[in-house]
Amino acid sequence: MPFKFNEDVAIADIAVEVWANTIEDLFKDSALAVSEVMVDTKTVEPRIEREIILNSDSIEMLLFDFLSEVVYFKDAERLLFSKFEVEIVDSNLRGKFWGEEIDREKHVLRIDVKAVTLYRFNVRNESGIWRAEFVLDI
Repeated sequence: MPFKFNEDVAIADIAVEVWANTIEDLFKDSALAVSEVMVDTKTVEPRIEREIILNSDSIEMLLFDFLSEVVYFKDAERLLFSKFEVEIVDSNLRGKFWGEEIDREKHVLRIDVKAVTLYRFNVRNESGIWRAEFVLDI
């Protein structure tokens, strides 16, 4: 998977680093990383679809808002996701999440993510590779 968890960065949080060839893949892989912290995504079937539309003046805040939606749907609608689609044009994002309702008998639940934080939040392009770093409050 194109992400890793940095355990030495924060004690009560989880630091995540993600890399991808395109900005859209960076967003999808970042959302998958957030989901993977919460559940084994292989156990989540893409039965329910949610569409989101976001805009922001910065790519960092666009990613922050996008990842916050993953946590929001978990809390508000008890949904976990395993598949993501993203289209970014200028400062606008249209995305789709696919997943299903939390089922404790089916899903291998891990850690409850409370929020995406702005601590160490960073999005950059290094020699054609998109990279993001962020910390999840657990």
